[in-house]
Amino acid sequence: MLKRIAFLGAKSIGLECLKTLLAMQEAAGCVVAALFTSLDRNATANNKLIDCAVGNNITVYNNIDSILDLPHFDYIISVQYHEILKAKHIACAKELAINLHIAPLPEYRGCNQFSMAIIDGRTEFGCTLHKMDTGIDTGDIIFEDRFEIPENCFVDELVDIAYTHAKELFNAKIGSILSGDYSLTPQIDLEPIRGSQTIYRKDIDLMKQIDLGWDKGKIERHLRATLMPGFASPYFLLNGRKINFIKE
Repeated sequence: MLKRIAFLGAKSIGLECLKTLLAMQEAAGCVVAALFTSLDRNATANNKLIDCAVGNNITVYNNIDSILDLPHFDYIISVQYHEILKAKHIACAKELAINLHIAPLPEYRGCNQFSMAIIDGRTEFGCTLHKMDTGIDTGDIIFEDRFEIPENCFVDELVDIAYTHAKELFNAKIGSILSGDYSLTPQIDLEPIRGSQTIYRKDIDLMKQIDLGWDKGKIERHLRATLMPGFASPYFLLNGRKINFIKE
């Protein structure tokens, strides 16, 4: 019997990973039986993801709670899905629920990990396939890839590099996961060596607020970390007014 996969995805990388699963279904003895995504976020990219699913006779759901009313899946695979799953959702995977986190763990859990790595002055970044639990990116590590951050890298450049590595990691290792050829490494074992932090959405504006009294290096890191095309610019305050920085 074919193993059933519930794919939870968004953005262009979600589409690429779904295509990888579709291409390997027969060889891996599995079938993508449902897509869960958002109809309200990342509209252009998610519509392409939905079109791909519909074109392959995959039912699309907008609400993760719908998974509770469906036959159990063997795997839940999440790529850039926007919600933190509860225990009742994860329990719908008989074998394993996994997430592709586009950052190294346990150093950078949560969101805006690209920006924080630049602010921290890191020279290395990464991406991680990990088991899902009810925490924010706290599950056991299954596979990971690490790579150097180029000198003077801006956040949009790091995003592009990380997405490329994440797609390569998914393509290289998802077959091993579906065949059971993997081991689990608890993140708690790595925290004393690597450190850990969780970045929340509420932290984003604080990253963007520049204090001109900072040293030159700190100002430069914050600018490289937060000047992201399509998003609000970093700024400093002058007499109570926001003065935005612009990248030319």
